[in-house]
Amino acid sequence: MTPVVEQLSDRPSVRTAAIPWPAVAWFAALLIAAYFPVLRRLVNQWMTDEDVSHGFFVPMVSLYITWQMREKLLLLDKAPAWWGLAVMAWGAAQGYVGMLAAELFLQRTSFLITLTGLLLVLGGTRLVRALAFPLLLLLFMIPIPLVIYNQITFPLQLFASQVAELSLGVLGIPVLRDGNVLELASQKLSVAEACSGIRSLLSLSFLSLVYAYFFDKRLWIRWTLLVLTVPIAILANSGRVTMTGILSEMNPELAEGFFHSLEGWIIFMIALAMLVGTHVLINWSGRFFPHKEAKFA
Repeated sequence: MTPVVEQLSDRPSVRTAAIPWPAVAWFAALLIAAYFPVLRRLVNQWMTDEDVSHGFFVPMVSLYITWQMREKLLLLDKAPAWWGLAVMAWGAAQGYVGMLAAELFLQRTSFLITLTGLLLVLGGTRLVRALAFPLLLLLFMIPIPLVIYNQITFPLQLFASQVAELSLGVLGIPVLRDGNVLELASQKLSVAEACSGIRSLLSLSFLSLVYAYFFDKRLWIRWTLLVLTVPIAILANSGRVTMTGILSEMNPELAEGFFHSLEGWIIFMIALAMLVGTHVLINWSGRFFPHKEAKFA
């Protein structure tokens, strides 16, 4: 048995030589320093814009998932992909163009492109493939472009207004809708951009991916839950507008300030419960329609 022990002891340690930690720390510091103005402005927007306030949690969750994968990452057979330098150059060029054009989305996404190129240089394509999900999550910390934002929010405002008008009418509450404005007997309610549902849609989409990652390994389930967040978030927000109309008829103060914010949190938790309930329902129905694995000769 001695020769076997000696042979095993002579093998190089994969765990100690897998990742060049000093190089990782050095290049990570340089990357943060180069993008510090962009990242600082991004954090400031998280603090002031409630639509993207979930951005604080995105990098923390991404880092936590990466930390959970550390054993797998250490065992990867890494080979630097030098074409990652071209990806880094692309990210730098896009950031420069974004700075000249004062386009924040280009500047912020260039950070992710440069980060991906850096990972390619340090660990190769296998490392980037292993980190694909944490890198994908980082997209949720970047606000969508203002042009797209405006194209999404107004139709959501109109839809929420229409649903609220129909629901209030069914409940016997007189209401007159003019675009995204609801005129009640007690007051006039305007479904503003903040009430369009885009906030809950973005946050719920992020949470659906994280939830599915931890609680279900099936890829089709993850995509299904992500797609279902769209109707769930829209319906939940329509319910919020309807509830605001009902509460304003009872007491106009209940539709403002603290109570309005509390109502938003309650509706969001209900939407999250609907998402989890949908996942449970899919798993429950799967018992009656068992999946048959294909057999190949």
